[in-house]
Amino acid sequence: MNESPGAPIVRVAALSKEVTTGDTALTILRDVSFEVRAGEAVAIVGISGSGKSTLLGLLAGLDTPSAGSVEIDGHDLFALDEDGRAALRGRMLGFVFQSFQLLPEFTALENVMLPLELAGDGGARAAARDLLERVGMGGRLDHYPKQLSGGEQQRVAIARAFVGRPALLLADEPTGNLDAATGEKIIDLMFELNRERRTTLMLVTHDESLSQRCGRVLRLAGGVLQNGTV
Repeated sequence: MNESPGAPIVRVAALSKEVTTGDTALTILRDVSFEVRAGEAVAIVGISGSGKSTLLGLLAGLDTPSAGSVEIDGHDLFALDEDGRAALRGRMLGFVFQSFQLLPEFTALENVMLPLELAGDGGARAAARDLLERVGMGGRLDHYPKQLSGGEQQRVAIARAFVGRPALLLADEPTGNLDAATGEKIIDLMFELNRERRTTLMLVTHDESLSQRCGRVLRLAGGVLQNGTV
């Protein structure tokens, strides 16, 4: 982790999320508040159903809260409209979620090139090829998602998340579908980016070794952030 993190890049204040099923209201997150400074590596941990993935989706602006606010780099996420949130995501965020969300009609190389091409970056092909090599997919550049195993698709998704040099990387169980050796390589790559590029990492994980490598751990239980974790 960077030894001297910068100004807050994430501010979460009194964030809550409720969903209603029939006549029953279910609280998934309750009054969650914390800050993350630029360059930090933060693990989000807790048992299944504790609200970890919901929190990550809210931080990405892919879901809306019942109450509270999220600021990314000083921008109030939910004061923006859908297009504004999408523009902020494209400019600042990288994502690795449990569903790979690769485009089936594009090859591995084309999937990783896409964020840079959308941003008008002329070096998209070289940058995508380099990252696919780094995640062990250099021999599968021209394969389509349906030709790849689950673990291979996850490596492509990770390369795509990194390729835009995001200021903030959000990852939900980034090594969950990978074998131990590949998982270790991906973890090393994430922390290289954290050091080299000051990429801020926020990682949902059950992997004890991964959470121990982070500078800070946020622990959720029943949708509530536990004391002593901020």
